[in-house]
Amino acid sequence: MKNENIVVVKSKLFALRIIKLYKYLINTKKEYVLSKQVLRSGTSIGANVREAIRGQSKADFYAKMNIALKECSETEYWLELLCESEYIDKTAFDDIYKDCKELIKILMAITKTQNI
Repeated sequence: MKNENIVVVKSKLFALRIIKLYKYLINTKKEYVLSKQVLRSGTSIGANVREAIRGQSKADFYAKMNIALKECSETEYWLELLCESEYIDKTAFDDIYKDCKELIKILMAITKTQNI
């Protein structure tokens, strides 16, 4: 994994964290609605990044990266709701939220270059 694209690696690691969060929410907190939403959007980020890397054209690459950015923003929202509704504590939230914000910054930097 040391020579892999940083956004590919970070989005996959983030998806694995989201899966663990989902398992915790359904098994421990018995929360099934928000957990499904965060699972869907949080794992979609890496899937779209992977599709972008294998894109057929530059336009396809940027379209998929923009979708990944939108999914990341949606995940950010679900994480905020999970924290504010006290399904996850502030410490757990801060840690995973930091990773989410980092992915947003990376994806924003990538998608901004499409207009250059």
